[in-house]
Amino acid sequence: MTTTHLQGATVATQASVYFDGKCISHSLTLPDGSKKSVGVVLPAELTFGTAAPEVMECVAGSCDYLLAGENSWHHVSAGQSFSVPGNSKFQVRVTDAFHYICHYA
Repeated sequence: MTTTHLQGATVATQASVYFDGKCISHSLTLPDGSKKSVGVVLPAELTFGTAAPEVMECVAGSCDYLLAGENSWHHVSAGQSFSVPGNSKFQVRVTDAFHYICHYA
């Protein structure tokens, strides 16, 4: 299931721009205090680091991802997600815009 709305969220209006504009996101805080980010990754191959565990939900487009310590790439498309451990890294390979919600644990 793809999330289409995050009801009652407070949005940080200043975007976070990473990797020379290849990744752009906005931070959200929900009424229960949970944090998320919503963004897009443009075509590129990028490496991200995590502090806390994350669930990356694909809301449009697709990407291939590689978790730290793994040798095989996996594919995710709209309606799918993948989990990333805290204090880790993961790579994404994007050929068309990958729209995501990052759910922080």
